[in-house]
Amino acid sequence: MTRYHLTATLWKEGGQYVSRCPELGVASCGDTPDQALEALQEAVELYLENAKELGLLSDLEPTLTAPRRFSSEIEVTVP
Repeated sequence: MTRYHLTATLWKEGGQYVSRCPELGVASCGDTPDQALEALQEAVELYLENAKELGLLSDLEPTLTAPRRFSSEIEVTVP
């Protein structure tokens, strides 16, 4: 069993919390931040299990094993 450390982002959208793993493009949601994170973790695990079954996990290895990740918040203005 291999353990990966990935990024999760959360935001509130309407009455739900949306969670997303930017490395894989997998997203989920929940009524609370904790529920959204739990749902995301399950979705990512299923995504990776499926990728492994299809023989695609090796294609994701550079993303999954990157030694450092960086994130930042930006502000944009739309005219």
